[in-house]
Amino acid sequence: MKKDIEQLLELMRRLRDPEQGCPWDRKQDFSTIAPYTIEEAYEVEDAIRRNDLEELKHELGDLLFQVVFHARMAEEQGAFDFGDVVTAIVDKMTRRHPHVFADASIDDAEAQTRAWEEMKAAERASGGVLDGVPLNLPALTRAEKLSKRAGRVGFEWPDLDGVFAKIDEELAELRVEVESNADRGRIEEELGDFLFTIANLARYLKIDPEKALRGTNAKFERRFRAVEAELARRGRKPSESTLEEMDAIWDEVRKAEKKDNGQD
Repeated sequence: MKKDIEQLLELMRRLRDPEQGCPWDRKQDFSTIAPYTIEEAYEVEDAIRRNDLEELKHELGDLLFQVVFHARMAEEQGAFDFGDVVTAIVDKMTRRHPHVFADASIDDAEAQTRAWEEMKAAERASGGVLDGVPLNLPALTRAEKLSKRAGRVGFEWPDLDGVFAKIDEELAELRVEVESNADRGRIEEELGDFLFTIANLARYLKIDPEKALRGTNAKFERRFRAVEAELARRGRKPSESTLEEMDAIWDEVRKAEKKDNGQD
C-alpha cells in the first residue's frame, strides 16, 4: 500500500516538474483545480447511486488524484505535503472517536452522531455558530447545514407543524409578489425564502434535500424521454405536439411505472 501511494506521489511530482512536466498540470493552482475536485466527488456519488463498483474504483482514483494534486501544490509553496494531510485526518478521526481509540462509551450510531457534532462544535468554539459552513456547497445542502447549526442553539421550530406553517407563509408571500408583478429581485428573494424553508423541512424529516431532488430530476428525465420516444413512434417531436397530448402520454408513463413498482 505504501508503495502504491509513493507511485502516485511520484507521478504527481513529475507532472508538476517545472522543466519536464505537463504544461497543463504545471500552470494549475488551487482555484483552477477546485472545480475538478468538486466534479470528481459528484462522479463518485453517481457511481455509488448506480451501484457500479467497477466505475466507483476509477472515480475514487480520480478523487484521490485531486487530493494529491492539491497537496503537491501546497508542498511547492512550503505550506504542507501529502504526509501532513494524512497526519491531520488521522489525528482528527482518532480525536473524534474516543469510543474506539480511548475509553469513552457510545451506545449507538445516533449517540455517536450527537457526540461527533458536539466535538465539532467544541473545535470551532472560538468562532460563530455558522462559521465553517463552506460557501461553495450546493445551495440546498448549505441551507440545510446553516439551519441545522442554528437549530442546535435553540433557533428552531418546536415541531413539524411549525415548519409546514412557515412553508405556507413563504408560499403565500411568493404568490403575492408574483401576482402583483413585483420586480424580479423581490420575487427572487421570496423564492429563496421558500426554498430555504423546504430545505428545513428536509432536515426535519432527516432527508438529504440534494439527494431527494436528484431523484426527482432522474425521474423527470426518465419520464420525459419516454414521452419523446412515444411521440417519435407517432412520427412527431415534442415541439410539434400539444401540451394535452404530451400530458396524456406522461400520465400513461407514470401509471406504467407505478404498476411496475407494485404501487397499484
